[in-house]
Amino acid sequence: MSNAFAPRSYEAFEDEFDLDGEFAPGAAGAREPLQFMAPAGASPQAAAMPQVTAMPQAAGMPASMPAPGYNPVGEMIAGAQTALAPSSMQTAPVHTAASLGAPMGAEVSVPRIAIHVFAERQDTLAAAERAGQDRRLSRATTQIRVGGVPAAVEAYHHEPTPPLIIVECLTDPHSLLAQVDALAEVCDAGTKVVVIGASNDIILFRELMRRGVSEYLVAPIQPLQLIAAIGGLFADPAMPFVGRSIAFVGARGGAGSSSVAHNTAYAMSERIGANTVIVDYDLPFGTAGLDFNQDPLNGVADALGQPDRLDATLLDRMMVRCTDKLSLFAAPATLDVDWDISPDAFEEVTSRIRSTAPFVVLDLPHLWSGWMRKTLIAADEVVVVATPDLASLRNAKNMMDLIRAGRPNDAPPRLVLNQMGMPGRPEIPAKDFGAALGVHPSLIIPFDAKLFGAAANNGQMIIDAGAKSKAADAFQTLAQIVSRRELPAVAGPKGKASAKTPSESKSLFGKLFKKR
Repeated sequence: MSNAFAPRSYEAFEDEFDLDGEFAPGAAGAREPLQFMAPAGASPQAAAMPQVTAMPQAAGMPASMPAPGYNPVGEMIAGAQTALAPSSMQTAPVHTAASLGAPMGAEVSVPRIAIHVFAERQDTLAAAERAGQDRRLSRATTQIRVGGVPAAVEAYHHEPTPPLIIVECLTDPHSLLAQVDALAEVCDAGTKVVVIGASNDIILFRELMRRGVSEYLVAPIQPLQLIAAIGGLFADPAMPFVGRSIAFVGARGGAGSSSVAHNTAYAMSERIGANTVIVDYDLPFGTAGLDFNQDPLNGVADALGQPDRLDATLLDRMMVRCTDKLSLFAAPATLDVDWDISPDAFEEVTSRIRSTAPFVVLDLPHLWSGWMRKTLIAADEVVVVATPDLASLRNAKNMMDLIRAGRPNDAPPRLVLNQMGMPGRPEIPAKDFGAALGVHPSLIIPFDAKLFGAAANNGQMIIDAGAKSKAADAFQTLAQIVSRRELPAVAGPKGKASAKTPSESKSLFGKLFKKR
């Protein structure tokens, strides 16, 4: 099959950095190297900027041939924990312009494409299988095969190539380049190729980029590393900002999940100073409007009814602004309509709302359906709110087991124990509760019926109704945990600086100035 890939320009390369002769395969000298499809949005200047440091070579080895089995970066990545948060993804030691265009702090978004993986190592097969089960690749279809580049060449003699091919080749650089040329002969135009190799060498990397390879990773690889590489290839710089979604769900009815979600979001906006949006998905019984003393508009209902028409202007009209940094998507809280909405509508509305603020707090109802499952698995952070009783323990365990199975590469959901210390009620100790679930409670909120009742009836948040209470401190702590941000140095109910700084209170000169 002829290769119709467009050649890439490399004016940014200087003559002294051109390919050494010893790296070129024997047949490559008679023709120009075949080209894969250049990554979209990658400029020739950016493609000529590999971010890599040459690995030290063993004694007696030529500079172009790394010592067999010596890969410090790969060994460090292989030994890292796999249950990492999305914002702390590790990248490969070598990057292309496509991967450089996607910051690791952003959420990876992969379109509905087919991905074929041809691996040689067992750990690569396991990493690819684990990555294919990740929520970030839920829209993509992944096929994993054994055999490396030769198996890919044989397969694509008889079938069309998918948008993305990931091949592993652990041979020497000469054979690797020859196999890449053979693969280019059978690939269709527009195919992106990721190569997994054993040599962390800058000259090999540059020659692979000359041939149009989209990304080069050094084995062994981790699932998050592979997910980040795939997401970087399809990252669109023109796409709007994507905020972090935090889902709050109650282990049983009456656990106080909505109250915890609203107070945590309020603490994130008022104490940490981050723009936050609350989305109340409890359409018939939502309490977000009552808790913030706002008229419950049909914001969420209208958005779910027309998810394809949502844009920045329409979203702004549907939201209710509670404070300068906190907006609310209130539920209609009416029983006049039978809410029968598809899971895709919830997914689309959530993705659109995430483009409006750095943090989106999802207040989920206590029910179970297809859209609830998808929303919990797709959220960046999940907080399960439970009370210290047997029913909450059973339901929380079922939820966490399901979420863990659907998010194998993410940290487990966070557990918040609410209404602890209720007088006269037998309770499961927090230590035993967490041990049964396999997680430590991230927060324990004491029972305070008077404070919470007064705040709910007056449409206030706990931080305003009882700023010095233990519950207010608990919500500020939880806001820091889920947002991964610290409280600013200047603290106070209205963000005003203290009348005296620590240095003034302890300094003799400060006391003298105070007397004046």
